[in-house]
Amino acid sequence: MLDRIGNLTAPPRPQLATAGLAMLLLIATSAAWPQAAPPSSPSASADAQAPAPPETAAPQPGESAPSPAPAHEENPGLIHELGKMFDKLPTLKGPGETIDDLNARAKGAAKDATETLSRLTTPLMVSGRVACPVSANGAPDCKAAADKLCQSKSFKEGKSLTTDSAETCSAKVLIPGRTRKPDDCRTDNYVTRALCQ
Repeated sequence: MLDRIGNLTAPPRPQLATAGLAMLLLIATSAAWPQAAPPSSPSASADAQAPAPPETAAPQPGESAPSPAPAHEENPGLIHELGKMFDKLPTLKGPGETIDDLNARAKGAAKDATETLSRLTTPLMVSGRVACPVSANGAPDCKAAADKLCQSKSFKEGKSLTTDSAETCSAKVLIPGRTRKPDDCRTDNYVTRALCQ
């Protein structure tokens, strides 16, 4: 009696395995069958049940052979449709391809950054000494001197940053005992540093 009670509480393992195997076979075979297309109208179902027309006689020597009837469109079912959907998805890159892509992008970015920095470090400030010409009103024209200094360094134009001035006197000032006159010396201005463009 105790044996029977023990058998009732123990799970029926061979029966479960057989039932599971039967379900798997049923699913596998049903997935391989194509779905039947639903009839769209009563006339379509009548056409499907109608017998095929009898074949015609063999063609005469002067006639061409009749063309075969168009094949019925295949309706493979859900599994085939899912396969077509997965085929349309973009392919994913592997880790190696992804790393190669990132390396190529990093090299391109580094090259662009190097070119940008080299353009920024181009010496925009130049040094030299160019005399400022005297303009019509008597003031020194240091803009023209800054342009001339930048053009000598292969730039287009410039703006003066620092200037210098010096007094230039004639030799008459060096004569002993001679009194200095206002027109004996003049002040010359020079551009010594310019910002070039």
